[in-house]
Amino acid sequence: MRLSISNHDRDLAGLIYVYPVVSRRAGGVSIGINLNPNNACNYRCVYCQVPGLIRGSAPPIDLNLLETELTAFLEIATGGGWMEECVPEGSRVLKDIAFSGNGEPTSAEPFDELVSLVANTAQSFNLEIPLILITNGSLASSARVQRGLDVLAANNGVAWFKLDRATDEGIREVNDWPGGVDAAWKNLVATAQRIPTWIQTCVFGRDGSPPSDAEIEAYLALLARARDEELPLEGVLLYGLARESHQPEAPSLERLPLEWLEELAERIRALGYICNPHH
Repeated sequence: MRLSISNHDRDLAGLIYVYPVVSRRAGGVSIGINLNPNNACNYRCVYCQVPGLIRGSAPPIDLNLLETELTAFLEIATGGGWMEECVPEGSRVLKDIAFSGNGEPTSAEPFDELVSLVANTAQSFNLEIPLILITNGSLASSARVQRGLDVLAANNGVAWFKLDRATDEGIREVNDWPGGVDAAWKNLVATAQRIPTWIQTCVFGRDGSPPSDAEIEAYLALLARARDEELPLEGVLLYGLARESHQPEAPSLERLPLEWLEELAERIRALGYICNPHH
C-alpha cells in the first residue's frame, strides 16, 4: 500500500471505516474515518471522486468494528516501519484524524457517540492531533449533530464546512442540493457557533469558463456578511480540482490556473480571512 497525494482510494488499507491518505492540505498523513461505506450522500457534487455515488444517508455503523480498525491502524501508524514503507519522504508524520469519506459523515447515527469513540481512541495513544469534520453542514441544525459538534469542540476538533457557491442556482449546479444559500448560511452559523470552522471551497472551470463574476461576487458578499456579523470563522480553504470526478459532468470540468485561484484568494484575504489556495 504505497500512498500518494493523488490517490485517496478508501479501499487501500483493506478496512471498512478507516483509511490513510497523504494529504496535500495537511502536509502529512491524515487518517480518514469513512462513515459512508455505502457511497451515499445527500449532496451530489459534480466534482465528487466517489464512484457509484448514490443519494442517501450513512448505513448503521458497527461501533465495535470501527474501534477495532482505528486502534489497529493507529498501532501500525505510530510504530514500526509503516511510514517508511508506505508514505513518501517529507510526508511521514501523522497530522490529523478526519471524518470524511464517501458521503456526508453527519448523516451517520449515533453521530455524537461515533465522535466520542474516535476521540477516546486517539487519546488512548496520547495523540495531540486535531479531529477534523469535513461536512456540507446540511444537518447542522439536528440536535444529535450539534451534540457531536460539542464533543468535537471539546477534543481539539475543527469543522471544514463545504461552501462551493453562494447563490441558489450555483449550489444546485455544483452540489445538486435544493436547500439554497439561505439554508447554507443558517447551517454555517449553527456550525461556527459551536466549533472552530473553516470554509472549504472548490473552484473549477466548466465548459471552458471559470465561475461567473456574479457567482464570485455573491461568494465574497457572503464572506463579508460573516465578517460584519462577527461569525467566528478560522479562514477559507480554497481548492482547485486535484483528482478525477466520477460524476456524469466530469468531461465538462477543468482545473483553473493557479494564478486564477491566487487572484480569488487575494480578494478573500482583503476581507480579513486567512486563505492559501491549493491547486
